[in-house]
Amino acid sequence: MKKLSYHLLHGTLYLLSLLPFWVLYGLADCFFLLVCYVVRYRRDVVRRNLTSSFPEKDLSDIKRIERRFYRWLCDYAVETVKLLSISDKALLKRIDFRGVEQMEQTFAEGRNCAAILGHYCNWEWLSATGLAFSQKEKKAVMGLIYHPLYNEAFDRVFIDIRSAHGGLCIPKKDILRELVTMKREERHYLFGYISDQVPWWTNIHLWLDFLNHDTPVFSGGERLMRKMDDAVFYVDMERPRRGYYTCTFKMLSPHAAQEEEFAITRRFFQMLETTIRRQPAFYLWTHNRWKRTHEEFDRRYEVVNGKILQRT
Repeated sequence: MKKLSYHLLHGTLYLLSLLPFWVLYGLADCFFLLVCYVVRYRRDVVRRNLTSSFPEKDLSDIKRIERRFYRWLCDYAVETVKLLSISDKALLKRIDFRGVEQMEQTFAEGRNCAAILGHYCNWEWLSATGLAFSQKEKKAVMGLIYHPLYNEAFDRVFIDIRSAHGGLCIPKKDILRELVTMKREERHYLFGYISDQVPWWTNIHLWLDFLNHDTPVFSGGERLMRKMDDAVFYVDMERPRRGYYTCTFKMLSPHAAQEEEFAITRRFFQMLETTIRRQPAFYLWTHNRWKRTHEEFDRRYEVVNGKILQRT
């Protein structure tokens, strides 16, 4: 049954991906009306996140951003499905990669790279990053670290989507072993870390002011980057028009191992907030990102020798 579910899902989405963009965006417009005005998908979470993140905006501005967000979210869905069949050439016409020369220079120096990003614009399309490199770097491993989905069929389909253009998907529990192996074998790599997730209570080691909130942040990616001494790049994405993206890799740290603890994470969230404030509709506002509060953390947990322990 699991195999059948996977093949049915994959086959359906693949057939859908064969439709031209103008048809897919027509479907996205229909989905938008359904999701925004009928289902009202997570509307309370979106409204609460927007109003608390931008207290300086009035309700009309919040509602405008909200509508643009839902329209983008539906575009994101069909764009992601399109990855199953779109050609490399066609995809590269829709993404303008900038700053890859700095990564090529890092590879030329015999070192490796990490890219840190948030849930902003279409992060799935970044699986095409390897296509932007010059011929001499075609053998470099381009991949992302992911948390497997609970539904096995959906998990396998998302791996297919993310690996359709040469990306390598590695579960986060296996990534350290894989990175060490690649470094030992002198294979160049660039791995993407989506680092704006909500950490579990016992993984909260840092709180930051992010979008007007006292925010617990995930710092596991930074620990890996420092351990491997990667050159770290921030991924700054823009959407100049529908179906087209600009992806700029900005140097965040040339030598992660030389950074103080949490310096990379702090810098990342500062840069991510700047990106979000520029075009707020393209951030994933449906996540209940601020469900964990500092007050509850202090009440339930204590830090002992750097470890988070539940109070008795």
